[in-house]
Amino acid sequence: MTSAETRYAVDPETAKSFDTAKLREHFHVGGLFAPGEINLVYSHYDRLILGSVVPDGSALTLDTVPETGTPSFLDRREMGILNLAETGEVAVGGERYPLARGEVLYIGMGAGAVTFSGGRFYVLSAPAHRRCPTKLIRLEDARRVEMGARESANERVIIQFLHPEVCDSCQLLMGYTQFAPGSVWNTMPAHTHDRRMEAYLYFDVPEDARVFHFMGRPDETRHIVMANEEAVISPPWSVHCGAGTASYTFCWAMAGDNVDFTDMDMVAMEELR
Repeated sequence: MTSAETRYAVDPETAKSFDTAKLREHFHVGGLFAPGEINLVYSHYDRLILGSVVPDGSALTLDTVPETGTPSFLDRREMGILNLAETGEVAVGGERYPLARGEVLYIGMGAGAVTFSGGRFYVLSAPAHRRCPTKLIRLEDARRVEMGARESANERVIIQFLHPEVCDSCQLLMGYTQFAPGSVWNTMPAHTHDRRMEAYLYFDVPEDARVFHFMGRPDETRHIVMANEEAVISPPWSVHCGAGTASYTFCWAMAGDNVDFTDMDMVAMEELR
């Protein structure tokens, strides 16, 4: 079973008027990981698609999705796949790729149908104008950047998979950030990047914990409460930072004008409201 939901873009002035329910309706993505289902959300921010594939004893194939307007999902798109289970396998283009937990598979434009077996997969896809080679990126091949400190409760490692120094892609960037025990603040000091949007998936969040995800213009912030394996769409005009009641991990992905990971406009702490 494959389902797709469309989320339309919202301008910052309109978003300022949203209550909690409206914020969640437009930006929060819950209930993704359903056994035996492929669930997708098509965002009009840079046409990013995010979603999940959870094979439940039998393989699931992602091929035709009417929202893309093409015969096959990847005819004009590229894709990144993160496995959240201990083991899984993805078959595409006549090849099979085993994925351990925390590993990422990149699939280039025009690769055809994608079949998922085992595993618990988070998928991200962006429009592409050129084809890049399909590549399995194991943990030891990813780029690791250690940041933060225990004293500021943001000791973390950024693990970059779809990044110019690791894997060639058209416009999709992807990786995840893991926090050390006792650290909870992500992406602070905050920033925006008006040239591209972003999406987060929060995972490894304890059942009785929550992450408070902050969004909005720097001088008009709002928050969305996130549970484990819930995603949030971050518009280009919005900050995207947060704090949890316990340590956690989040998968980030970006699409837009370029693949320069450091292309961001920093926001000074005194500017936040």
